[in-house]
Amino acid sequence: MSAAVAVIDDLREESDELDALVRELDAPSWRGPTPAERWTVAHQVAHLSWTDEVALLAATEPDRFGDEVTKALAAPESFVDEAADALVAAHAPDALLARWREGRQRLDKVLRDAPDGTRIPWYGPPMSVASMATARLMETWAHGQDIADALGVTRTPTARLRHVARIGVRARNYAYAVRGITAPEAEFRVELRTPDGEIIAYGPEGAAQRVTGPLLDFCLLVTQRAHRSDLAVTADGRDADQWLSIAQAFAGPPGPGRLPRAEQAGRGDR
Repeated sequence: MSAAVAVIDDLREESDELDALVRELDAPSWRGPTPAERWTVAHQVAHLSWTDEVALLAATEPDRFGDEVTKALAAPESFVDEAADALVAAHAPDALLARWREGRQRLDKVLRDAPDGTRIPWYGPPMSVASMATARLMETWAHGQDIADALGVTRTPTARLRHVARIGVRARNYAYAVRGITAPEAEFRVELRTPDGEIIAYGPEGAAQRVTGPLLDFCLLVTQRAHRSDLAVTADGRDADQWLSIAQAFAGPPGPGRLPRAEQAGRGDR
């Protein structure tokens, strides 16, 4: 099995797991708020549907995808919200769910059928098929976490989190660049512990700057689904410490992240 096919299979499993979480929800639950400001459960699914459709466009009609990039550059802070708002306004929950299912199935086929060496344009540098599937899995997991938090559901971590962690590590320099900060030249050592005790490592073993912690916590950190103070991810070294304060695995402007749990409770936030 190729690396790309393995990630595409995992993307399908991640999407199916989230589908099972939302498919029996009633209409009030779809309208319920999630930790993302102004976003309901419906907005989370709408965003995944929209992003899958844009990825499909990038893979099949790169010239038309260029128009989407132009729109994003014209409104970098709002184009994602506007797309989600439009889909939520236009679709009832069952229609929105059906649209997400259709779009992700079409994208699955296109990614599987793509010739070796394919590069897909995106909002940042073009990506390989495996990288595109990894990015879609990361977003599906992260927005699925928003939905799970809104519903009070605790999800069991899976081996698919390795993909989220990997993109988080690889996006280190992007997190600096998007904030106008020069990234450190030296690589960091990142050691993450899976629920069964295995250690997943990235970077040179003897690196002076080190990050350690549970795999799940690191994934929550780089997707900005939990505040650093609520996670057991630690840094050894000034540069590593700075990175953990700005890390993001997703493309686009720096996100607002999440407040510490203590502040959420004090403000009555979800």
